[in-house]
Amino acid sequence: MASRKKKLQGLVAATITPMTEHGEINFSVIGQYVDYLVEEQGVKNIFVNGTTGEGLSLSVSERRQVAEEWMTKGRNKLDQVVIHVGALSLKESQELARHAAEIGADGIAVIAPFFLKPWNKDVLINFLKEVAAAAPALPFYYYHIPALTGVKIRAEELLDGIQEKIPTFQGLKFSDTDLLDFGQCVDQNRERQFAFLFGVDEQLLSALVMGATGAVGSFAFRDLSTLCSNL
Repeated sequence: MASRKKKLQGLVAATITPMTEHGEINFSVIGQYVDYLVEEQGVKNIFVNGTTGEGLSLSVSERRQVAEEWMTKGRNKLDQVVIHVGALSLKESQELARHAAEIGADGIAVIAPFFLKPWNKDVLINFLKEVAAAAPALPFYYYHIPALTGVKIRAEELLDGIQEKIPTFQGLKFSDTDLLDFGQCVDQNRERQFAFLFGVDEQLLSALVMGATGAVGSFAFRDLSTLCSNL
């Protein structure tokens, strides 16, 4: 995989988790999936076990196996593999973070816990900090998706001073339609060289104008590859 110091930018495929008709993970097609992304779409960065990959509907064991298979099949083909390790249980999230580091992932991402929700920025950062500490050598990304988590803490507020608490913090996957919040994230953190990865396909053009450095989604990659080639 690519050097962990390389900035995550451009197009990032939010991968689905292929299943058989019996509800078992179809590991046999992941190698073909890698080849399709790289050879047909020109996409070499992926985001595994996120919303599109239904990571939170899988068991911890299944999430580990899926991550391992993407790492194995993507070796020497993919540039960066970021693994979503968010969970309701802090211990499970930490286990997945440690596992991601063990298998050589290029980064980890975490959503806010969404059953017993953090009620303010400090509580959320404390949760994220504990997960990031389980994989201290990996770049850490916050996955902001309030429509699904119900956690309404603004991303702009969260980013204020976050690297003082989480030194490995490298960026944000912003999956929300609040472009004012996204624009403030970009404007107030330009000097920090964070990755600002936009995750709402329908608003991507607006986000690029506002300063998005990449896009994570399940869109038609070929149609956007030229548009994002200079990110």
